[in-house]
Amino acid sequence: MTKAKAAPRPRIGLALQGGGSHGAFTWGVLDRLLERDRLDVEAISGTSAGALNGALLSYGWLTGGAQGARDLLHRFWRRVAKANAFGPMSPSFLTQLTGNPNVEAHPVYAGFDLMIRMMSPYQFNPLGLNPLADVLEGLIDFGKLAEAAEMRLFVSATNVTQGKMRLFQGKDLSADCLLATACLPFLFQAVRIDGEHYWDGGYMGNPVLDPLIKQCRVDDIVIVQVTPIHRPEVPRAPTAIVDRINEVSFNSTFLRELRSIELVNRLLARGAMTPEASGMRQVHLHRIQAEDRMAHLGVSSKLNADWGFLTDLCELGREAADRWLAGDAAQLGQRSTFETGSLFV
Repeated sequence: MTKAKAAPRPRIGLALQGGGSHGAFTWGVLDRLLERDRLDVEAISGTSAGALNGALLSYGWLTGGAQGARDLLHRFWRRVAKANAFGPMSPSFLTQLTGNPNVEAHPVYAGFDLMIRMMSPYQFNPLGLNPLADVLEGLIDFGKLAEAAEMRLFVSATNVTQGKMRLFQGKDLSADCLLATACLPFLFQAVRIDGEHYWDGGYMGNPVLDPLIKQCRVDDIVIVQVTPIHRPEVPRAPTAIVDRINEVSFNSTFLRELRSIELVNRLLARGAMTPEASGMRQVHLHRIQAEDRMAHLGVSSKLNADWGFLTDLCELGREAADRWLAGDAAQLGQRSTFETGSLFV
């Protein structure tokens, strides 16, 4: 009796959003997907914390398979927490007592918030120090990562002087490009690469979907959403207003890309355009998120790197991935599982 062949696993592209410490949610999502080991990831597009998670996933998979990727992601986030434990934003007695992940009440936060509105990082950090560089030290061999044909990585950053996006891939991947994609201009000096200066990639796309369509052959894109599109309340505090403006800005290009993809899908489905004539193809969109929970976290919690908070977010990500695996994952290769129009109401 011949043994039935296992059905081929869907090949997907991963689109990973940024969001500071909230990137630990994505860590949890990836950890659960790797644990199940049911998906073949052809490529990853990431911005900021999403790019960091993507680089660790790609390199960990290259050197140690699914378990190697899980271990490397855990090591990175543990290092983030250890660096925070001895820094000025380490958990105060009040935050530990209340369990509130937002850090507005932290004794350092108010002074720090005032300082970055009066001084630039070129003034309060003239040496251009970035603690993320130490956290990344020794975790990734970028020479090996650049040569990887499997699980290709795309990292976006914003060119400060040109006002446009640069996409790092292949031989251009480096520790500096990861520092660039996560470079918040109020906190860190722009990162210089090849004579150009870069800020956080979120200003141009959070994340960028274009390379997953035009440079890859995936038919399904799975978006891991970290940054809330909807929030339950109108921000009233000055810092909350500025933070919400940044969220809206970071999501704007991403939402436009989603609408463009949906438009092309509709035109192809109606026969108004053909793949042969247009060079376009149907792309199914999927989303793993927990916006109902994430939207209740204050933006200040993106600076909270306490290990307890990070592991709570990781567990939330695992739960969201579990729900997706039990439901929408069955539609991979067949259809999109969310309509982008639902994001605009």
